[in-house]
Amino acid sequence: MSGWTRHEGLAVALPLENVDTDQLIPARFMSAPRSQGYGSFLLYDLRHRGDGEFFAEFPLNRHPEASVLVSGRNFGCGSSREAAVYALADHGVRVVIAPSFGDIFAANAVNNGLLPARVSEDVVEALMTRLGDDVAETSVDLSAGIIRIAGEDIPLDLEEEKRAKLIDGWDDIDLTRSHAEAITAFADEYRKRTPWAWPAGI
Repeated sequence: MSGWTRHEGLAVALPLENVDTDQLIPARFMSAPRSQGYGSFLLYDLRHRGDGEFFAEFPLNRHPEASVLVSGRNFGCGSSREAAVYALADHGVRVVIAPSFGDIFAANAVNNGLLPARVSEDVVEALMTRLGDDVAETSVDLSAGIIRIAGEDIPLDLEEEKRAKLIDGWDDIDLTRSHAEAITAFADEYRKRTPWAWPAGI
């Protein structure tokens, strides 16, 4: 996976709380191979009528080009399905701004290059008011720790580990490998201190 440091795109408001992973991608679509792309399944039951036609007023139907979502608290709650992140990424979403996220969703997001940007509820409410039914030019700078929407700068509270993984395009295995030298040194020193704990010949 390729990393990124700066993203520029359009932000749209998704004024919903507790958007769960079953809403992000209903289970019935998860039998499709990832190679076919999951973008068309994103928020399917919220975006479509029973006959399959789009709800014209739904935010992502009005603005399918948006790559930044501004949503309510507890985004990505529910089951641990990583396919929820696939659906967002395959639709072209690179950043979700919300007051809080489901823990497993947030970890899956970072491992797939998608930024779960946590900001305060007051900031989210102000952004949603400013966006309304429209979109706004947005840039996200991971190195500087700044989100700029419609000319307003918002500090990005992001743990250094997540920042590194997004910039370098790493998952958990890549992050562990980045510490290979220190891990090897520890193992060698530990073996010297506890020779009795190691089988002969290993």
